Amino acid sequence: MVKFNGGNNAGHTVVIGDEKYALHLLPSGILTPGVTPIIANGVVVDLAVLKQELDALNARGVDTSKLKVSANAHVITAYHRTLDKVTERFLGKRQIGTTGRGIGPAYADKINRVGIRIQDIFDESILRQKVEAALDFKNQVLVKIYNRRAIGVDEVVDELLSFRELLEPMVCDTSLMLHEAIESDKTVLFEAGQATMLDIDHGTYPFVTSSNATAGGASTGSGLPPHKIDRVIAVIKAYTTRVGAGPFPTELFDEMGEHLAKVGHEYGTTTGRLRRCGWYDAPMARYAARINGVTDFVLTKLDVLSGLETIPVCVAYDVNGVRHDEMPVNQSDFHHATPIYEEFAGWSEDISGARRFEDLPENAQKYILALEKMSGSRMSAIGVGPEREQVVVRHDLLD
Repeated sequence: MVKFNGGNNAGHTVVIGDEKYALHLLPSGILTPGVTPIIANGVVVDLAVLKQELDALNARGVDTSKLKVSANAHVITAYHRTLDKVTERFLGKRQIGTTGRGIGPAYADKINRVGIRIQDIFDESILRQKVEAALDFKNQVLVKIYNRRAIGVDEVVDELLSFRELLEPMVCDTSLMLHEAIESDKTVLFEAGQATMLDIDHGTYPFVTSSNATAGGASTGSGLPPHKIDRVIAVIKAYTTRVGAGPFPTELFDEMGEHLAKVGHEYGTTTGRLRRCGWYDAPMARYAARINGVTDFVLTKLDVLSGLETIPVCVAYDVNGVRHDEMPVNQSDFHHATPIYEEFAGWSEDISGARRFEDLPENAQKYILALEKMSGSRMSAIGVGPEREQVVVRHDLLD
């Protein structure tokens, strides 16, 4: 199980029986015995968070000894976190809605070629040189622009060096590991942080994350070539949600939006922020299917819609009187787009016990088949509740 992008800015809540785990930086495969979890080169790593998550899992009896971390992954430092927070506050009404965890500044340093990598922690001389070079400029910004205190080189270096012992058994050439796994005919599963509309290149820029959350990012973020990826599984909800700022045509500002948030327990795993909720957006789903080469959708939270008399689905947009059946090219148009809805009959039955497609109410079946036709790929599995076994499987995801 490979995490290939992002950092501790996006979490996954994993429910196993009566146990619930909130993971932020670690791949969710760490909870499955026999799986080798990998934090690959495309991830930015907050080492304090890594230690905290590992300690928490170890205390609950989870074996974390198989975790491997790429030597090429970049590190989030104290100055990245500080800059993230003060910059977001400085933007005021123009805030992007970052988590304030230093993700963006760490990726910016990576692109500017002044970042700190995991491997640097094992060479104190190189580490100190890099931190000094970074702080020469960043302290000028913190002190003279944001009126914050300067950050000392020693405090950053000492903090990073304190994690050397923790990292030593984990750090390796994870790209080589993945190639060897493929050559041995093992299954490699990539886990993306964030989602298509938050991708730095293909999302609702600038209201995006700082990495490539789309399927293409799995190659650059891990070192495994594109032709080795033979299945792209996209998780999509039976309605739409978003955390943070940015355009959201189907967003609901009424009691129905509150209903979806309440019944769906729509709170961010990492931030705890209430998610914005709206109806299913078919043009957006088609866009995601094209960008990622989606072979299978996993439709989650269908049970949240139970009890609704009608369920609207966005099938197109109206932009200044012009119909757009696909997402507008211009971001400004998308921001001002008004959804064009098609309504579907709802169902009142409890679907949490359904395990076959035929077990679902007729209207629920029609809803799924309609979404499948509109969304650009097959709906291979449907979540009908929060538990692991509450899934209707229509197509084998590994065949």
